[in-house]
Amino acid sequence: MAAITRTLHGVPRTSVRLMSTGATKRTALYDLHAKHGARFGPFAGWAMPLVYSDQGALDSHLHTRKHASIFDVSHMLQTRIVGADRHRFLEHLVVADLKELPVGGSTLSLFTNDKGGIEDDTIITQQQDSLYVVSNAGCADKDFAHLNKHAKIFQDQGADVEVRKIEDHSLIALQGPSAQKALEQLAGIDLAQMAFMTGQTVDIAGVPCHVARSGYTGEDGFELSIPTGEVVGITARLLENPEVKLAGLGARDSLRLEAGLCLYGSDIDATTTPMEANLVWTIGKRRRAEGGFIGADVILPQLAAKGGERRRIGLIVEGAPARAHAKVLSADGEEIGEITSGVPSPSLGKNVAMAYVRKGFNKRGTPLKVQVRNRIQEATVVKMPFVAANYHKI
Repeated sequence: MAAITRTLHGVPRTSVRLMSTGATKRTALYDLHAKHGARFGPFAGWAMPLVYSDQGALDSHLHTRKHASIFDVSHMLQTRIVGADRHRFLEHLVVADLKELPVGGSTLSLFTNDKGGIEDDTIITQQQDSLYVVSNAGCADKDFAHLNKHAKIFQDQGADVEVRKIEDHSLIALQGPSAQKALEQLAGIDLAQMAFMTGQTVDIAGVPCHVARSGYTGEDGFELSIPTGEVVGITARLLENPEVKLAGLGARDSLRLEAGLCLYGSDIDATTTPMEANLVWTIGKRRRAEGGFIGADVILPQLAAKGGERRRIGLIVEGAPARAHAKVLSADGEEIGEITSGVPSPSLGKNVAMAYVRKGFNKRGTPLKVQVRNRIQEATVVKMPFVAANYHKI
């Protein structure tokens, strides 16, 4: 994996990691991206747009905060879990309380391993007769194999469960304050009563699509699972709205970091526990009492004891931006941790970063130092998100 090291039109060296796994695949929107002047880079085996000719990552970031942008996220894994035992099956693999999730409700959850680490983060939506699961592109092969491995074990024990990969639908994210109005124009319905972290079937330009009110930017927005044969037409229709533009991975990374959202492989990985990552809120109340998920024998005692040796924190960094792997030091100069993601914040005009530090140095307001190349720079622990969330409220 190699981090972007060139300037993306005003946002120097974002923390997105470009990953090549051999032959590069293309989403159904590739030609549309190219038509709009996209500059592509390989990510998880896919050719994905980084920036566009009409605006660079900085302008695209600010446009998303003010208006709305479309992100092609068709490289992500979409699966559907069906069968009478689907809840018991998936609750063995993730920390969420899925049995109590209402139909149409969505939740962020974590796939965990037997050492208490995070194998991936995922969004799960309760549908009438299935569980709809969206996982990260960089973990797609691993996650699908993991799901099928454990489904086979359950099936061998007589369980009624099946994992189905959704291969005939593409996925786009429409994000920003103007997203609702733009989508309503094509849906012909009022979406004001659709709550954040819910999903439902909506006819978009006459095409049935699964629409989830969620996203990865901290803004109001929607993720649309669209029949692949229709995705180009629907995306083009959305772009007819002057407030809607295409956006690439450069802006997506700075937006999610301002929102305090983790990037798998950078801010969380198979060695990170939910306690260390400050993601214990993803563990359902019933699941904390009952356990039953992989790694519960490690995670739940650590949660009860508020254990773990490190904590994920947010930092405001003076001077040059602090990038991944930069050392974090105490005020006395002792090495206590490491930066995992960092960018200049287009919204704040300050350098923001996520890091893991030794427990005890994670209190808000704690003065720290960061080593950027050969320079020692001042930093302060701050609350995340760095930019207040603008999620839809009813």
